[in-house]
Amino acid sequence: MSTANERIEWFVKARFGMFIHWGLYAIPARGEWVRSHEKLSIEDYQPFFEEFNPVNYNPKEWAALAKKAGMKYAVMTAKHHDGFCLFDSKLTDYKATNTPAGRDLIREYVEAFRNEGLKVGFYYSLLDWHHPDYPAYGDSFHPMRDNEAWKDKKHDFSRYIEYMHGQVRELLTNYGKIDIMWFDFSYGNMSGETWKATELVKMVRSLQPHIIIDDRLGGNIRSVNKEIYAGDFASPEQIIPPEGVVDEAGNPIPWEACITMNNHWGYAAADKDFKSPKQLIRALVECVSKGGNLLLNVGPNAKGEIPEESVEILTEIGKWMSKNGESIYGCGNAGLPKPEWGRYTKKGNKLYAHIFERGIGPIAIQGIKGKVKRARLLADGSEVNIQKPWNAHHYGDAIFINLRSSKLPDEIDTVVELELEE
Repeated sequence: MSTANERIEWFVKARFGMFIHWGLYAIPARGEWVRSHEKLSIEDYQPFFEEFNPVNYNPKEWAALAKKAGMKYAVMTAKHHDGFCLFDSKLTDYKATNTPAGRDLIREYVEAFRNEGLKVGFYYSLLDWHHPDYPAYGDSFHPMRDNEAWKDKKHDFSRYIEYMHGQVRELLTNYGKIDIMWFDFSYGNMSGETWKATELVKMVRSLQPHIIIDDRLGGNIRSVNKEIYAGDFASPEQIIPPEGVVDEAGNPIPWEACITMNNHWGYAAADKDFKSPKQLIRALVECVSKGGNLLLNVGPNAKGEIPEESVEILTEIGKWMSKNGESIYGCGNAGLPKPEWGRYTKKGNKLYAHIFERGIGPIAIQGIKGKVKRARLLADGSEVNIQKPWNAHHYGDAIFINLRSSKLPDEIDTVVELELEE
């Protein structure tokens, strides 16, 4: 079995991935939590199962888009909280093969993304609002949590655990090599060994020794003596940690911020509050500068199409990445204080100055005087002048980037590659 460091090596180099939230909830188009938020019964939700037919689903297009955007891996919802399976599980009838779609949508995803050279991952919800043996009345999130008719309904949670473990076994047996297992999520008493998490992780590792697992089974990934199920990487959601993620001893932990493009994970037709390519590129840079990854979400619609806004955003990100990806892949914390004009990333003897704000005059870089062999604009390889100008004589040991124009070459993020003496 590979060590934790060997397993995670590709992940900390990749830095940028695609999250895909897709399922029956694309039809009501009010987000993936619609059943819980609106307390919909199984009967209320059943029409979406009966009409689910994503006629334009073409994961080859999704994979090509992810690759064009500069992403190196993807994670897709094999089963979300509503219990609906996009894969052909032998353990349930509540699956895509029994809808008008009539096919295993996960198999097509795996093949398409793998063919583009991207790593593939599965999101799998530990919750299940469809399974009869998952706790309903009194649960924190179940759609029937307040429904008195469910108060005395009997369930056998051990049967659900057997089902859940069985489905994970199917996912990690029937689709070839899988790179990430993304469990979601633990809460209250529904955590850790409630899921039989040690047994689950041992099974996962026995089936796919090289797989990496997120931190949502309920363990403490920040503990020096962490549980076997604590995970290989932390997964902050809708936030970029102020100073990255470290364990109790102060050692950095691999992490990945999962972020939506608008305000929902699943397709929400009315939510047009999309972040700009500039915001998202700078978020990616921020993650990398703090030793983390960005897992950026798309929520395809009921026809199986990634929303036009998301396609446009990813295309713009891809243009920037095609010129500046070297400052992202394999890079991490530079060990320098954050500069007022932007951020740093670093890989080996290459320091990347990500300049967000032009300011006035030359741009100061502290802490590397006498160490710079050459400076280039990463986007086109053109020389950048870094001599100390006459008017900076009294300002310590800073070196200065002297840009010829009062405007930045790239208003989103102008990257200067500084090659340092080894």
